[in-house]
Amino acid sequence: MNIEQVNSKEEKMYVCRTILEALPEWFEIEEGKERYTTESAEQIFIKAVENNKAVGFISLKETGKATVELAVMGVLKEYHRKGIGSKLFEEAKKVTLSSGYSFIQVKTVQMGKYEDYDRTNMFYLSLGFKEFEVIPQLWDEDNPCQIYVMAL
Repeated sequence: MNIEQVNSKEEKMYVCRTILEALPEWFEIEEGKERYTTESAEQIFIKAVENNKAVGFISLKETGKATVELAVMGVLKEYHRKGIGSKLFEEAKKVTLSSGYSFIQVKTVQMGKYEDYDRTNMFYLSLGFKEFEVIPQLWDEDNPCQIYVMAL
């Protein structure tokens, strides 16, 4: 398994689109997938590769002079629970630290709403993120936004 930073806009978009398409449980809204794909071209982007195939990625966007947001992350379902997400995140932390950032934030659906998102929340907590705030109406009442933060 190789973890690599990607600089090519076309490759970022291809990897993002391909992996998000394979994860409909988390990325079912077409407009959202397209937005993530388009925006990833301009963001810090790291991929996981096995046998010359991208199996996961993480994309980070600047939200302030000292802060990046984990904008989108995906790992092919058959590679879940194998440490790939953790390896991607560890590389992302190194890259953001070397770029001068002090904080990482991530937004997800509040714990207790959906089983798939509960696993996502547990993953972020296991990485060391701390609960910061819930904004119930950011997306909609069925999907209250949980914000997690981490100091680097």
